[in-house]
Amino acid sequence: MPGRLLVVDDNTASRYVFAQWLRRAGHEVLEAADGAAALKVLTDAGALPEVAVLDVVLPDMTGFELCQSIKGTKATADIPVVHVSASAVSVSDRAQGLHGGADAYLTKPVDPDELLATISAVLRYTRARRAAQTLAERLLLLNEATLALHGATEFAQFAAAAVHGVLSVLGAEAASVYLNLSGKPVRTFQADSGSPLVSEPIDEELLERITDRVLGARIGARTMLVPAETWHDLAPGPKASGDVLVAAVRAHRARPPVCVAVTAGPAPSEDDHRLLLQIAQACSLSLESLRSYAEEHALALRLQRSFLPARLPRPVGAELAVRYVPASSHAEIGGDFYEAITTADGLLLAIGDVVGHSLEAAILMGEVRYALRAYAIEGHPPDTVLELLDTLLSRDRPVVTATVCLVLIEPGRRRLHIANAGHIPPLLVTDGPAGPAARFITEHGQLLGIGRARFTTATVELTGPARLVLFTDGLVENRSTDIVEDLADFAAAAARGPAGIEELCDALLTAFGQGKDDDIALLVADLKPAEG
Repeated sequence: MPGRLLVVDDNTASRYVFAQWLRRAGHEVLEAADGAAALKVLTDAGALPEVAVLDVVLPDMTGFELCQSIKGTKATADIPVVHVSASAVSVSDRAQGLHGGADAYLTKPVDPDELLATISAVLRYTRARRAAQTLAERLLLLNEATLALHGATEFAQFAAAAVHGVLSVLGAEAASVYLNLSGKPVRTFQADSGSPLVSEPIDEELLERITDRVLGARIGARTMLVPAETWHDLAPGPKASGDVLVAAVRAHRARPPVCVAVTAGPAPSEDDHRLLLQIAQACSLSLESLRSYAEEHALALRLQRSFLPARLPRPVGAELAVRYVPASSHAEIGGDFYEAITTADGLLLAIGDVVGHSLEAAILMGEVRYALRAYAIEGHPPDTVLELLDTLLSRDRPVVTATVCLVLIEPGRRRLHIANAGHIPPLLVTDGPAGPAARFITEHGQLLGIGRARFTTATVELTGPARLVLFTDGLVENRSTDIVEDLADFAAAAARGPAGIEELCDALLTAFGQGKDDDIALLVADLKPAEG
């Protein structure tokens, strides 16, 4: 293929002859009479020349010095240099030129066939080197795009990573990715570099129609260049500015396919096809992993919720409200739980957290909760219930610890008995002279599971209506602030919160429970002491 060349020679006749030989061979030629003019051409030219042909003897600098200047500038360092000279023809001259960065050295008189053959050879290996460099850069971008796909933790993030990866690897003006996200077919695209990323629902038939066009009914992966008009008929939407290169991947029949489309020239290279196919396959594999994780996480959440109370008791003089919020969709499930049990001694409220974040932690939480119910129904007081739970864990689960806070509300709702095993203290809100006042009942003992623990019970007398707030640490803990400050803010918010306990739960979750990576359990009880 012809190239864009720069010829630098102060001899007008010699420069004219060289330029004519090259132009007749189909090359585009830029000319300069000295080193300064050559450097100006390299600075001002819209497209840099692919080869520079330099006379060694120039009026303002030597061709060796000009070569060093070209090779020492980042923008022009890749331009190969061919030295030509009628005077500097010795072995030492040629060696100096080649050591200085030149790629070839010709001595005058130069035969036109020798010049053209030398230019062709230099162009050939230069283009091959640049193609290899470009492919290496694109493979690096492919690696970065694949890491971004595997690092996505939710479907919207995944779809955005897919489009941005395709655009960066293929260097295309526009790209679209067709995916089925949890049963919802979606097209995510960027129409051009200045447009925002858009995700929109599509018919499942569209995804299958594109796949059938490219891949047929086969399992596997394939690319196809689709003419612009054909593509518009196949996938209605923003009209493509040119032909469209499409890759379709169908991993197996039980899963929906993945399709990736980019604008392309009339003849995309073999590397374009291969790279698009690679990133489409990376999309398919990463999406499968993300989809499987989402399904497993949803199953684990359903299992975890099955361990929590299906309904709360409705005791006279007490109103209860609860909230349970699992961690974000990409986090592991935890061991937070709550409980409310009507016993012969009164209403027993419990809040707890088995240490850890895993399916095993959730299963252990279920075991602790069922054991707690059994001990409470047997009539044991709160401190004894904690001691029994501690013995159970330390004997059967020696590496597991848990925090639990128990509050027994006597039938008349005038006295509370609180036993706490390392949990965040319960918050008691009562009416004071200046309005609602909130305080934490801070008496507590050690974690459950250490063994041989002894717990005490704190007794609180109620002289009027009171509000009790039990919660797990996921609601208040922040890595960037002190827990003491967090608890103080929480107490103030609970004291001035809405009168209704359902509304209070929502307000506390809105104020403290956003963007947390831990489960949250919240139990609020409004207590009205009996008359007399």
